[in-house]
Amino acid sequence: MSIDVSKPVKDLVAELPNAARVFEQMGIDYCCGGAKPLEEACRAANVGVGEVLQALEETRAESQESVEDWGQAPLAELIEHIVQKHHAYCRREQDLVTHLFHKVVQAHGAKHPELRHMQSLFDQMQKDLLMHLVKEENTLFPMILEMERAASRKQPLPRPPFGTIRNPISMMVREHEDSGAELNEMKQLSHGYEPPEDACNTLRNLFQTLKAFEEDMHQHIYLENYILFPRAVEVERRLDALREDVSRP
Repeated sequence: MSIDVSKPVKDLVAELPNAARVFEQMGIDYCCGGAKPLEEACRAANVGVGEVLQALEETRAESQESVEDWGQAPLAELIEHIVQKHHAYCRREQDLVTHLFHKVVQAHGAKHPELRHMQSLFDQMQKDLLMHLVKEENTLFPMILEMERAASRKQPLPRPPFGTIRNPISMMVREHEDSGAELNEMKQLSHGYEPPEDACNTLRNLFQTLKAFEEDMHQHIYLENYILFPRAVEVERRLDALREDVSRP
C-alpha cells in the first residue's frame, strides 16, 4: 500500500510504529508540527519526499516488537505511561543537563559563545517545564481521569470551573509549542547536536544527552497533543450529551 504524502505526519506515526524513528532521523517534526502533510513537512526539513517514503516503506518489512495502541487503551493507562515514562525522564534528565551545561560553559564558553545561549534557553525551558508537569499532574490529568470514570459509569459530571476541558488543553498545547521552539533553537545553535572538533568528552556527552532529551520530548508531546487530548475532548462530548439527556423532562 502506497503512502499518501498529503496525510498529516501525526497520522503516519499512529499507523506505522517505526515512523517516529524515521522522522527523528530525517529531522521531521511530528509533535508540534504533526498536523502538517508529509510533503510539506519534508520541505520544512529540507529532505526529499522520495527518501522519506523509501525509509518508511523499509520499516514495514522490519520485525517489530508489540507496540501499545494508545489510541485504544484506557486513558488511565495512557496517563500513567506518560507520567511514569516521559514526565519522570524529563525531571531526571533536566538535572543532568543542567550539571553538564555548567561544566562545559565554564570550560568552553569563551571559545563557543553559542553554549551560553543554549544554556540560557535550557534554563528557561526547565523552569517552564517543571511548572507545566505540575499543572498536568495536579489539575488536568486528574480531571481527565474523573471524566473517564464518569463516562464508563454513564454518570454525568457537572461542568468544571474552567468551563470545558478544551481550555486547559489549549494552554498545555501552547506550552508544548514554546518548549518545542526552544529545543529547535538549541538544535540549530549546535548544528544538530554535532560537537565541534575540539569538544571534550563532557561536551560530547551533553550533546548526546540533549539529542536524547529532544527525542523523548517529541514522543511525549505527540502522545499528549494527538492522542490523549483529542480523546479527552471526545469523552467530554459524550458526558455533555449524557448531561443533556438527564436534564430533559
